[in-house]
Amino acid sequence: MRARTTLAATAVVAVALVAVGVAVVWLLQAELTRNAAVRAEVAAREVATRVAAGTPFGGLDLPDADEQPVQVVDEGGRVRAASEGLRDVTFPTSDEDDDPAPSTRVVTVDGKTAEYRFAAVRAEAPDGTDVTVHAGVPLDTRREAVGTVREAMLVGLPVLLAVVAAVTWLVTRRALRPVEAIRGELAEITAAGDLARRVPVPRSRDEVARLAATTNATLAALERSVARQRDFVADASHELRSPIASLRAELEVAQAHPELLDVDGLADEVVRLQGLAADLLLLARLDAGDRPAPERVALADLVRGAARPGVAMAVEAEPVVLGSRTRLERVVNNLLDNAVRHARSAVRLELTSAGDTAVLRVVDDGSGVAPADRERIFERFVRLDEARSRDAGGAGLGLAIVRDLVEAHGGTVAAREAPGGGAAMEVRLPLARPE
Repeated sequence: MRARTTLAATAVVAVALVAVGVAVVWLLQAELTRNAAVRAEVAAREVATRVAAGTPFGGLDLPDADEQPVQVVDEGGRVRAASEGLRDVTFPTSDEDDDPAPSTRVVTVDGKTAEYRFAAVRAEAPDGTDVTVHAGVPLDTRREAVGTVREAMLVGLPVLLAVVAAVTWLVTRRALRPVEAIRGELAEITAAGDLARRVPVPRSRDEVARLAATTNATLAALERSVARQRDFVADASHELRSPIASLRAELEVAQAHPELLDVDGLADEVVRLQGLAADLLLLARLDAGDRPAPERVALADLVRGAARPGVAMAVEAEPVVLGSRTRLERVVNNLLDNAVRHARSAVRLELTSAGDTAVLRVVDDGSGVAPADRERIFERFVRLDEARSRDAGGAGLGLAIVRDLVEAHGGTVAAREAPGGGAAMEVRLPLARPE
């Protein structure tokens, strides 16, 4: 990555410098040429002024040809005056060019050929003779200046590119050093399998620091997930061991004494074992991210379908939510089973709506839930009443399944105190958008 970044940065700077260099040379050349044209025009106007003032052609004091060659040409193309030593140059007559413009010409002066920028100015002598004054300025200065700038760029460009490459390499290495530290620590965590370790977070408040913080958050979540899975496996093994051991004991007794076979007891154990296996399978599917295709579910119909003897119902709204009807039925049934198990005499099922939220509440008149336990009861394999029998108390998975199913539907569940005493389990689910 450092090599690619350095190469890309150097290439971009090289292209930019070449483009700027070409533009600078072109602008410098154009400016020097323009200045030469202005100087040539000034010189031509000075000579034209003297011609118009009546100075004879032979008496014109013309500049030296090396510095500023001047030639005065009449309408017939005859040279009336010229700088000494000026050779091998011709200019258009007034008839050939009505508006002479500055031009660059190669001129031989005293045997030396050079490039000059010429300007032409028309003038009329007092005797009526129309002439054109051509004055030139050498372009050697322009050529030397442009050549010096070009050579300086050719020498400086590689040096500057080398500096850019070196700086980019060092800066990139410094910027990627925390990334390499994060990668190395992750490699060691993977090799050791120690999810309690964390990657180093640099002091800089940049993207790398945020990456390290996010990586640590991911490691923490992964550590919690692994710990949760280990606890789940251990608790599941413990819960499954008891009914299996009971079944084995009863079958061994029946094998030795067939007359003592308790078919009803065996059936109850099998049913309990089947229910526990189904709950464990559902939790495993939820942990794996299993999500059925959502559908529009009318909660009022679902609640009415869950009616059972001894449960009072109050359906005050007709909310529609988006989710799985089967799993929402499981939520209602688990809440009712829990309320019936803990109620003294009454259970009430209420369905209302508040804004864009459907509210499902199951209330019982039992002993309620202590504030310290209102969050813990939704954990897996938690049974608050340890004095209850395992058969009556269940495995402690009902409310855990409720929480996972409700959260999978984007809702929340909470345990509260009922107005008249007892427990109130409240589920809130977001309403579906109207079709």
